[in-house]
Order: sequence, then structure tokens, then C-alpha cells
Amino acid sequence: MVKGSEFEILLHPYVTEKTMTGIDGTARQDLKDGNRLEFLVKRSATKKEIKEAFESLFEVKVEKVNTKIRKDGKHAVIKLKEGYSAKDVGDRIGVF
Repeated sequence: MVKGSEFEILLHPYVTEKTMTGIDGTARQDLKDGNRLEFLVKRSATKKEIKEAFESLFEVKVEKVNTKIRKDGKHAVIKLKEGYSAKDVGDRIGVF
């Protein structure tokens, strides 16, 4: 991956009340393990490209990437591996 192309893939974090509960997983039963962040991404980006861009940009390891296409663009829900904290990444990018 070319340096700087991470910003072309990961457009910006998608922050709502629902996505905030995905960070720690306390409010939703289906996300009780938490440790997830959601980003709007380039529509043509693959899960592998999203994973590589996120790992490179934030220096963490990604366990899984799920994507969904919505009216406002393509969303990627990124689950971090155990030992890495979505709260820490959220602090670094100014989500809190």
C-alpha cells in the first residue's frame, strides 16, 4: 500500500450514539464484546484494503472487518484484536 493512500480508503469515523456503544459494548446485547469502530470508507475499497489501511494508520491489529452499503456511503465496522483498545483509537482521533 502506498503511504498516504490510507486517507483515500478511510474517509472519516462514523459517530452516532449506536456506534459509541460498539466501542465498549455495554449498552447492546449483540455487541457485548465491544472493541469496534465504524468508518465511512471509499465505496470501491475491499475488506482487505480497509484492514491494511486501518492497521497502518492507527498501528493496531484488526480481527475482523464488516461492511455495509447505505445511502450515505459504504460503512466499515472494524473489530480490533484482543489487546488493542477501540477507546484508545477513539481518543486519538477525537471521537470522545
